[in-house]
Amino acid sequence: MSKVDLLIGGAIIALGTLEAFTVATEYGAAQTPELWWIGQALVTGVLVWFRRKAPVAVFILMILAQYAWHRQGYEHCQVWQLFSLLLVFHTVGAELPFRPGLAWAVTGILVFDSGAVDHRLLPFEEVIFLTVVFGAAYLTGLAVHAYAARVRRLAEHAVRLERDRERRAAEAVAEERARIARELHDVVAHSVSMMVMQAGVLRRRGGGDEDALLGIERSGREAVEELRVMLGALRMPLDEGIPQPGLAQLSTTVTSLVSSGLRITLEVDGEPVRLPPGLDLSAYRIAQEALTNAVKHASESEISIGVAYHAGSVELEVLDGGGGAPSELSTGNGLIGMRERAELFGGTFEAGPRPEGGFRVHARLPISQEVLV
Repeated sequence: MSKVDLLIGGAIIALGTLEAFTVATEYGAAQTPELWWIGQALVTGVLVWFRRKAPVAVFILMILAQYAWHRQGYEHCQVWQLFSLLLVFHTVGAELPFRPGLAWAVTGILVFDSGAVDHRLLPFEEVIFLTVVFGAAYLTGLAVHAYAARVRRLAEHAVRLERDRERRAAEAVAEERARIARELHDVVAHSVSMMVMQAGVLRRRGGGDEDALLGIERSGREAVEELRVMLGALRMPLDEGIPQPGLAQLSTTVTSLVSSGLRITLEVDGEPVRLPPGLDLSAYRIAQEALTNAVKHASESEISIGVAYHAGSVELEVLDGGGGAPSELSTGNGLIGMRERAELFGGTFEAGPRPEGGFRVHARLPISQEVLV
């Protein structure tokens, strides 16, 4: 129902009331005003107001109202009554699917043409008139229905095109970032790694200034480490190219899940150290992915998360007791994505069912700068 329908219904009520107080005798009424006309105008206006919500019910009730009008001895209907009938024929075409709409429209036309409403045999000219006007009203509704359906299809097609365009653009950006990462790795990382190894060999053989060679070796290793972080950022999704959380955020994530009723424990061993941004992000994403999967598949069993800081590495372990759906790490990058994150930093990754039931995810990420690309 819309404001337009409300205005049309109000106009019908106002016009019917006006005619009841002014021209009732011209239609054959015994007196003016004819008060029962007001009631019929009120009913008609309300039906027109609700015509979109229940088109079939309003269509039937409007025909019955017209039947009641003619049973009072009136041969001709008022202008507002004819307008209301045309409006409901239009609504049948506009709001209903084609086949049921056509069936109701043809039925309504036959009811009027047969004289069932008037209780008289209609002249041929009047039958033609009623068929044309009611049929035209239905066809205008059918045209509106077809136009609305076409607009919806075009809108849905535009949405699909926009989504495809955004997807293709994102894929093109991702491919370009991956290409840049590969070229940087092939051109820069290899050369720097060779330089570091040669400086190390020369230093160990005593073929030069040991302090200078040690400085070159350390600077080269640091450059390789920073390059590896940059390459990792290029391979990550675009939304991870901006500042992202690290392992320090893991406790907040666990707290929010525990507050929703989940049984999750977090245990941190060792003294937390400040990790390189790329390593910190990858460690958090691995823990987050494993935790998301555990919440999804562990039913009501307890989930435990362990973070252990060692001298040269950080270890992550997520355990659940199972009991839910089969555990298949499918959220985000899944097993492949977590393994790639770990291997990017020279780490190891393990995941699989536990003998006692449930699932285990374990990752070890070195934090030493001695690992070469």
